Amino acid sequence: MKVNIGLLWHSLSSDNLGVGALTESQIAIVLAACKRAGVTQPSFTVFGTSGTRAIAPVSVPVEKGDRLSWKRLAVGQTRYWAQLRACDLVLDIGEGDSFTDIYGLERFWLQAGTKAMALISGKTLVLSPQTIGPFERSWTRAIARGLMRRAKRVYARDQLSTAFLADMQVSGNTAEAIDVAFRLPFTRHDFGASTKQRVGINVSGLLYNGGYSRDNQFGLTVDYRRLTEELVAHFVQRGGGQECEVHLVGHVLSDVIGVEDDHAASLALAEMFPGVVVAPKFATPSEAKSYIAGLDYFTGARMHACIAAFSSGVPVTPLGYSRKFTGLFNTLGYQQVADCKKLSTEAVRDLVIQGYEQREVLRPQVQRGCEAASVRLQAYEDFLVDCLQQQQKQKKQQVGHQ
Repeated sequence: MKVNIGLLWHSLSSDNLGVGALTESQIAIVLAACKRAGVTQPSFTVFGTSGTRAIAPVSVPVEKGDRLSWKRLAVGQTRYWAQLRACDLVLDIGEGDSFTDIYGLERFWLQAGTKAMALISGKTLVLSPQTIGPFERSWTRAIARGLMRRAKRVYARDQLSTAFLADMQVSGNTAEAIDVAFRLPFTRHDFGASTKQRVGINVSGLLYNGGYSRDNQFGLTVDYRRLTEELVAHFVQRGGGQECEVHLVGHVLSDVIGVEDDHAASLALAEMFPGVVVAPKFATPSEAKSYIAGLDYFTGARMHACIAAFSSGVPVTPLGYSRKFTGLFNTLGYQQVADCKKLSTEAVRDLVIQGYEQREVLRPQVQRGCEAASVRLQAYEDFLVDCLQQQQKQKKQQVGHQ
């Protein structure tokens, strides 16, 4: 039986490997569900923002949906309607945290409009595990509430989003899972034998440059540039320079938007600290996770780089600057998160160093968190099995009526 799954607000070409990680992981979960549901010919149509990267290869047919823009949708210069009608099921992951109005009204309208079009087309719409909200305006809140109430299921990826849904009076069709990137496939990188501890530091180019406005756009209480420089200096010099090997790992790799580029920020730091290892510009999210999995300890401000570490068993101290960090990791019972919008530069630096020193204490906590994530994503997969079986039943009924 053929089933075409629309992946709304996913991307296999994004410069942000986090969005790619969501997409690759979602495909892996859906394929597992298809196998259990008896779907023998699954295919995917991916709708979302495009980046400069080549489409990552996957083992099943994948069509790139038409570019989504509010202007193109408004004037009808898009194939989105037609491509949407060819889908049997639509899974909308909202790029992880984009179903909100805090990123501007244009993005909100695009997020809301594409969901509304899926519903108007009569498609089964599932909001896959993601951060929900916030919605700071009463009218955006009302629109979001109406759309979510009409979805077949709305999955929060953390306890804070679940509480937010309850506050929005969206109930009856909600559930809580976890970020799908915990299912991202990887092969642990073998760096070879070494007496040194390999410490990975993900430097967010966006935070390193002060945000798009370059003036601490995100309201951090830490001096992020000083923090990263002090952390690199500490681990480079630790044990007289004999204890650690520092790896600077980028997770947003953009040749077009320099302010976002983690790799450029890493190269700038490498000039200040000769001898550090700058990770390559990874071709795929799985390649990045495989590299991170081979490290002994990790810290960073890109959430999916931290998830790559956590989900591969590497002790990690995430550097959070929004509720998605604390919401997700605390949901798994992991408290080793540094809040960069509350703590001082010195406090965050000390917490990261403490995490390294207590990495063997953190390791079993990471393991327990991964086990909890596995249970949550299995429940999400079970739900998709039911959806796919219903789709096949409907198709058979339609054939029987012809």
